[in-house]
Amino acid sequence: MGHLENTSHPDLLVGTETGDDAAVWRIAPDRALISTADFITPVVDDARTWGQVAAANSVSDVYAMGGRPLFALNLVGWNTDELSVELLGEVLAGGDDIARAGGFAVVGGHTIDDPEPKYGMSVTGEVHPDFMLTNAGLKPGQDLILSKPLGIGVITTAMKAGKAPEHVVAAAVDSMTRLNDVGAKAAVDAGATGATDVTGFGLLGHLGRMAKESKVDAVLHVEATPFLPGAKDLAADGFIPGGTRRNLAWIKSQVKPGAHEELTQLLFADAQTSGGLIFGVDPGETSSVLAMLADSGHTAALVGATTSGAGILTLE
Repeated sequence: MGHLENTSHPDLLVGTETGDDAAVWRIAPDRALISTADFITPVVDDARTWGQVAAANSVSDVYAMGGRPLFALNLVGWNTDELSVELLGEVLAGGDDIARAGGFAVVGGHTIDDPEPKYGMSVTGEVHPDFMLTNAGLKPGQDLILSKPLGIGVITTAMKAGKAPEHVVAAAVDSMTRLNDVGAKAAVDAGATGATDVTGFGLLGHLGRMAKESKVDAVLHVEATPFLPGAKDLAADGFIPGGTRRNLAWIKSQVKPGAHEELTQLLFADAQTSGGLIFGVDPGETSSVLAMLADSGHTAALVGATTSGAGILTLE
């Protein structure tokens, strides 16, 4: 969208300039609307589970802004010649599962005929403008918290090849269908102002853009960063998505890898579906944030820290 004219309006709190997760429009001094849309192709075989993953992925952008979802519209591409309406019903039921878990309503949508099935949602949420999380809100001297482990892209690639063990698949599905609502609450309660969800551009891509927009550098602690069971072994066996390789090539100029080999760099650039949040908090808040996330079943971790800078990421 770089060639398009940016929209400027006093009530447009977040637009396209910083590549943030969603748009935010103020409608009152204490209330703003969040608008986002996302859809994906199938990442699992079971239709209802795919619906759950796609819906969780779509609503994640609202949580990444520190907000809560209000309602959503289904977005569907469906091959009516090859796939039954009953199967589509299962996909939509999966989306409804997530809506019920997140406390928002699904109020309609739009479907097109498409050779490759796609499903997602356009989601509208709300946030108090004073407690909004943005892509440009990191500050120097903060700890970086990652709310979910990495490795989804590697595992789903192995799943498509029939090479992912059952327990690995189960852990990946559990992660992809887990909402980021608790992560968002933990971030806002701790006074965070900068956050993003880790999705298609991987941790390096999303954090790299965030660091650049926030005018900070970040150090990532490689050994402290959590990965899903089996992800590292599957990556070593060659199950690296093409998108992950493109992510690393795109962000490489901002990364100082130190002694860490390309495989480690690729794992940190792994393209995620319905990944967790990465956000910055003052060090005094870190232990309580991690405790809150652990109590809710998250595998979260302190994965790095920020300093003044211009967007450089260092792997230590």
